[in-house]
Amino acid sequence: QVQLVESGGGLVQAGGSLRLSCAASGRTFSENVMGWFRQAPGKARGFVAAIHRSGTATYYANSVKGRFTISRDNAENTVYLQMNNLKPEDTAIYFCASHYSGSYYSPNSYNYWGQGTQVTVSS
Repeated sequence: QVQLVESGGGLVQAGGSLRLSCAASGRTFSENVMGWFRQAPGKARGFVAAIHRSGTATYYANSVKGRFTISRDNAENTVYLQMNNLKPEDTAIYFCASHYSGSYYSPNSYNYWGQGTQVTVSS
């Protein structure tokens, strides 16, 4: 079993940056692809980024490509999301999740989720 705790959210002006962290417990962390998703009010939870077990492969939604960077530290059981040049449309609750099976881009493929951290970008 994996427990995930996100942190690092907050209020930032457009063009600013935030770094989200997701601390994982459980000895299988390094064996799992990890993902970040986000959910804005009234919208479905959507894919943001994912990272391979070794960190050698990463995947991004088109809307964040070139602005966000996902990384992981398996020794610290932590996955990060560096968010630069933030836009008001990035406002959402951000969740990290542990991949189970299937497409990295679908939330249905992840079986463990954190509680989320709020990111608000003002214009």
